[in-house]
Amino acid sequence: MSTERVQEERQFGHRARLALTPAQIRLMDDQAHAARTMWNCLHDWWSMLPKDRRSLAAADIAIRQARKEIDWLGVLPAQAAQAVLKTYFQAWRNCWDGRADAPNFKARIRTVMSVDIPQGRDLNITRVHRRWGMVNIPKIGRVRFRWTKDIPVGKHATTGNRVTGARLVKDALGWHIAFRVQALEAKPEPHTGPHVGIDAGVNLPLALSDGNHQGHGRPPRLPDGTADRDKWLNPQEKAKLLGLERRAAQRKQHRERGEKTSRRLMHTYDQIKQLRAKATRRAVDWQHKTTTSIAAQYGTVVVEQLNIKNMVKSAKGTTEEPGQNVCQKSGLNRSIGQEAWGRTMTMLTYKTARQGGALHKVPAPGTSLRCSVCGFTTPGSREDQAAFVCKNPDCGWSGNADWNAARNVLHLYRMGHALTPAAGRAVARRPRGVKPATAR
Repeated sequence: MSTERVQEERQFGHRARLALTPAQIRLMDDQAHAARTMWNCLHDWWSMLPKDRRSLAAADIAIRQARKEIDWLGVLPAQAAQAVLKTYFQAWRNCWDGRADAPNFKARIRTVMSVDIPQGRDLNITRVHRRWGMVNIPKIGRVRFRWTKDIPVGKHATTGNRVTGARLVKDALGWHIAFRVQALEAKPEPHTGPHVGIDAGVNLPLALSDGNHQGHGRPPRLPDGTADRDKWLNPQEKAKLLGLERRAAQRKQHRERGEKTSRRLMHTYDQIKQLRAKATRRAVDWQHKTTTSIAAQYGTVVVEQLNIKNMVKSAKGTTEEPGQNVCQKSGLNRSIGQEAWGRTMTMLTYKTARQGGALHKVPAPGTSLRCSVCGFTTPGSREDQAAFVCKNPDCGWSGNADWNAARNVLHLYRMGHALTPAAGRAVARRPRGVKPATAR
């Protein structure tokens, strides 16, 4: 009897920080602006051209001609320009299949600067020592990057385990490279760990039904009772952020309407973005570590089916019918957005599958109001965000409100109320060869 485990292909990304010189940063910025301009020119060409003349071959010819005639578009490597074309056509396919809206122009200030390297063989990745590696970037040269995870390069690269490409992305903290990695891994055995229900909250980030709650060690509220919107920053960083925001407000009030933003004000905005990005990076790091621990410990994870988009809707109302408790709802919306529940559930989904476990979702209504001991929903049982005291005279159980909700979530799964898992949004696929207008 063979004991070999079935191999399955897995594709994932790994992001690393680049160490660029000032000259290399300018070259990378030029390539990113050229890629964005290439997208806008392609979208303009597509919009003006008659439908019967739109094709991938015609767009390819137009891009090649533009790179020859316009010098500053020529700084973009040919492979990166072809990647812009493929991405643009894929955006239209997603629109025709109902998965996304129609593509539009990319604005300079609201678009993430990025350049694609579609061929993995162009990277020529080598590891220098324990902390740094070297990668080849077209028209830039050899660049160092932070080595934080082993990737299949050199003698460790095979047909099934290799780097298939990369994308260069710029955020407030600088340029990063995101490798696209293809790996062959043994299919995991079914996870035999216990079941657990999870309730995502604001005061307690992740409450588990067995009492093994996961917090990030940062108080959600300030001493005066208001929500702390910068809880991922230390006191020195908070003081610096407050000073920068005051400086930006002072410089902004002296600017006339329609006047161009000064470089000093833009520099202040960049410093604020860096602190915000540092806080986001710490939050994502905590989410990765916490979800990895949960996926390794539990075989079945049960969560609520939350409609976060509706939960964070504004309570402002209209002029005729103004809303109530608008400030409190705004603070709650900011706290929900800061916890990033959707990102946590996405991590749990693929990490439990990688460990051989499963993630299930149950209906959310009533889980925070129902008593997990007697099963009754009695008005006034949830006294506040943290305390739950059952008002049923025959019960009287009391405990943490989030823990009570987590126990109800697990109970719903055991009672067979789990929702049918879906791989993605249900769409009507367009048959090959059918024109988009006919499909719509």
